[in-house]
Amino acid sequence: MTDALSLVDDWGPEKIVVVSHRRTGMKGVLVIDNTARGAGKGGTRMSPHVTVDEVARLARVMTWKWASVDLFYGGAKAGIVADPASRDKEAILRAFARALSNEVPREYVMGLDMGLTESDAAIIQDELGDRGVAVGTPEHLGGVAYDKLGVTGYGVAETADAAARRQGLLLAGARVAIQGFGAVGSAAARRFAELGATVVAVSTAHGALHDPSGLDVDELLAAREAHGDHFVSRLGRGTTLASGAELTVDCDVLVPAALQDVIDHTTAHEIKAKLVVEGANLPTSSDAQGILAQRGITVLPDFVANAGGVVAAAFAMDARYSGFRPDTTAIFEAISTRLRANTITVLDEAERRDVTPHTAGRALAEQRVLTAMRSKGRIPRD
Repeated sequence: MTDALSLVDDWGPEKIVVVSHRRTGMKGVLVIDNTARGAGKGGTRMSPHVTVDEVARLARVMTWKWASVDLFYGGAKAGIVADPASRDKEAILRAFARALSNEVPREYVMGLDMGLTESDAAIIQDELGDRGVAVGTPEHLGGVAYDKLGVTGYGVAETADAAARRQGLLLAGARVAIQGFGAVGSAAARRFAELGATVVAVSTAHGALHDPSGLDVDELLAAREAHGDHFVSRLGRGTTLASGAELTVDCDVLVPAALQDVIDHTTAHEIKAKLVVEGANLPTSSDAQGILAQRGITVLPDFVANAGGVVAAAFAMDARYSGFRPDTTAIFEAISTRLRANTITVLDEAERRDVTPHTAGRALAEQRVLTAMRSKGRIPRD
């Protein structure tokens, strides 16, 4: 069993709230990591395997992510221990929202993560009777439709382009392998294709699909619409591989955009890409990051590469009580401008200090959070 007190360090968490509801069987947790720069904001996930440790790690990522893109919210995350395919999902979700009504929305605003959809965000708003308690609602309710717009995946491809250009690699014609073809991976593939890259491998939980000469992204998207995650074995093109094999195919850019902890020290020795762009949260271990750096492979951190979602979330937060929809053109422009600039800043700092981009990027984010903590008297002033 996790000792919640053992999770506390100099940064947080400031609050860990564990909730349950006997009738629905709901069990869940909210971790508010650090609010020195603003109220807690981060996605809410639903999975049978959610743990307090997992949610705390992800809440800390949100602290660095908000600070990294210099937007004024704090790190937080929530998780519900349940199967998102359960027919009791709505009742569980409503029980979870009610249980956190003391914290939501004053201290934490719910959002979308693994296992939740735009309709689920609408259910949360309905249960608490407040448009301000959740973002990520459907467009017809005035929300920013993250998945439909593909904001996170769009940002991943934009940062990949900026990082590739910096190291003299043109994305046009570059070979890209993508682990995961959900909301992030599929949107990234679409944007990579628009930028002229060749997608040579994609994967789902049911396997990977590889074609060194390139896969047609529009065909992949249509196949996923028709067959779901099973499309990798039903498309009739390329070679079907076991899940995980897509990480080590011959390519220029690798995008792990599925789960955390997929690239360890063993996998790091087998990766052939010149650039790894973390579309998922926490996909590489610290050991793997060091090995990849020694091999001359650049790894763009998750809190830089997949921050398109938080930029869009900032627009959604502003629009929670507005009668007007957020301007999607402005959202995409902000994602591209902020993430490209931040990519160069982090990679330049890593080179200057001779450290990994994770170390350099986190140091920049830490300094912003530290300055806010000091200004608010949360730590002694110098």
